[in-house]
Amino acid sequence: MTAVAEKESTELVTVPSKETALEVFKTDKGLDPYLATIREELDAFLAEPPTLDTAKGRQAYASMAHKIARSKTAIDNIGKELVADLKQLPKTIDAERKRWRDQLDAWRDEARGPLNEWEAAEEARKAQHQAGIERLDLLASDIPNLDSKELANCIAEAEAMAIGEHWEEYEAEAARTKDRVLSLLREGLAKRQAYEAEQAELARLRAEAEAREQKEREERIAREAEERARREAEAAAQAERDAAARREAEAKAAAERREREHKEAIERQRREAEAERQRIEDEHRRREEERLADERRQQDELARRQADKEHRARINRAALEAMIGGGMPEDCAKTAITLIAKGQIPSITISY
Repeated sequence: MTAVAEKESTELVTVPSKETALEVFKTDKGLDPYLATIREELDAFLAEPPTLDTAKGRQAYASMAHKIARSKTAIDNIGKELVADLKQLPKTIDAERKRWRDQLDAWRDEARGPLNEWEAAEEARKAQHQAGIERLDLLASDIPNLDSKELANCIAEAEAMAIGEHWEEYEAEAARTKDRVLSLLREGLAKRQAYEAEQAELARLRAEAEAREQKEREERIAREAEERARREAEAAAQAERDAAARREAEAKAAAERREREHKEAIERQRREAEAERQRIEDEHRRREEERLADERRQQDELARRQADKEHRARINRAALEAMIGGGMPEDCAKTAITLIAKGQIPSITISY
């Protein structure tokens, strides 16, 4: 068997240490020497087997099986520990790789730090100049919607924006933008002032027209009020005449209505009395018809029962005569017919 550093003895084999076990498991059939040793021990045991008739002999069999099981578990546990260590190895490698990347990223950022600061300052400088130019453009972005005062304020703001060397490479663009914006604003202001003057004149003319219309409206209202008062006076007089006539007509109508309602009440009472009399006669007639119909049903039922009884008697007599004709005593035949008719004989019935 391969020489290994002793870790534990199972009485059959010496278990390899953790430091040398990896080579054993990596080798193709590296455990064969250990299996051979256990097989030799088992063959020697079975060559002169103990007797099973004694407790000591039976214990020997159990002891050998236990030693084999211990050998199996001991070497298998070494293999499990090796697998666990190998599973941890990728995590250890990945952790060291991450530490390496993070450290070099930090050094890269440290090396590029001054350049980053310069680039950020350069972007801020350019953005400041571009924002100034955009501010100039913005002053002329809504000219049609501004009044003359707002346009004058925009012109003042554009004129106040100084253009010089502090604009650096943007000086020429800023100067062109300022000239263009001031030209648009001044043109827009001139148009707006002309428009506002026109609107002021139109407003004055509208005010004069509204004043004239108001005066004419007030005069018309006064005339209409006089006419309305005259018509109302005439209407009031006519209304009084109409009311008197209406009261007279209503009084006459009320008298006629009371007379009509009195006659209608008498007629309604007469109709109600006639309807009650008719109802009583109809109820009496209905009850008499129901009594006669009930009597007819009872008579029909009695007749049906009598006919059924006679029908059954004829069939029973025919069956009785057949039984007697077949040689059955009359008393027995009568008893049989009676039992069959009552359904007391299984599987035998008389068809009526």
